[in-house]
Amino acid sequence: MDGPGVDVEDHADPASGPRRGLAAGLSMRAVVPNAITAAALCSGLTGIRFAIAGDFEKSVLAIILAGMLDGIDGRAARLLKAQTRFGAELDSLADSISFGVAPALIVYLWTLHQLPSLGWIAALAFAICCVLRLARFNARLDMLDQPHKSAGFLTGVPAPLGAGMAFLPMYLWIATTRPEFANPVLVSIWMVLIAFLMISSIPTLGWSRLRPPNSLRLGVIAVVGLTVAALLTETWYTLVAITLIYLALIPIGLAVYARVRRQGPVQH
Repeated sequence: MDGPGVDVEDHADPASGPRRGLAAGLSMRAVVPNAITAAALCSGLTGIRFAIAGDFEKSVLAIILAGMLDGIDGRAARLLKAQTRFGAELDSLADSISFGVAPALIVYLWTLHQLPSLGWIAALAFAICCVLRLARFNARLDMLDQPHKSAGFLTGVPAPLGAGMAFLPMYLWIATTRPEFANPVLVSIWMVLIAFLMISSIPTLGWSRLRPPNSLRLGVIAVVGLTVAALLTETWYTLVAITLIYLALIPIGLAVYARVRRQGPVQH
């Protein structure tokens, strides 16, 4: 997974090289996290199917489900001690489809098709930037010199979160039915902006940086519970709020990273 909390390397086991993997095949323990990854891929592809049928609410929810499953597979691999190179490659390929290709096609079928040239270019930009981000992430797995990661930050917006952010105009359109939110020019600009954030070198907050003090941890638990309740009752407005909060965290992450860098060299 390319996102806070779980890396693609959660599936990777340096001790099990290509020859061993080919000879022994996948163990039953390795089947579980890889099956979850396959389920996330199927959910992302099903989102395209819903979009073709014009059911955009279900298409967005299918991508969100894919994101939730993507957050589980790496943790399942660690829990079961079933990290494999096969799982790492499958996870990356599934992410590129579920969070790059699928959202681009869904948004294009929703409104960008009204601008056949500009809209398609915006959709392509999003899909390509998502794939490039994942390729960059995989290429850096074995690199020791990663200042952002060593300081507890991510580089750019993770692919699953980028997909969720790309749907912000759709959240607003579904919640309000106002046609302004489906303006193809504005949506094209938004898609390109999110594409840039995914491949940018902007340090963004990872889970390791989100450590509330003990005095606030009960409050955090309450907020999480209330957020789940809000998602069940006011799904689209809650998704809008979550997206806007994450956008607000980007400049905060920049400020925190600058302060960390000023305090001294990051330990690798």
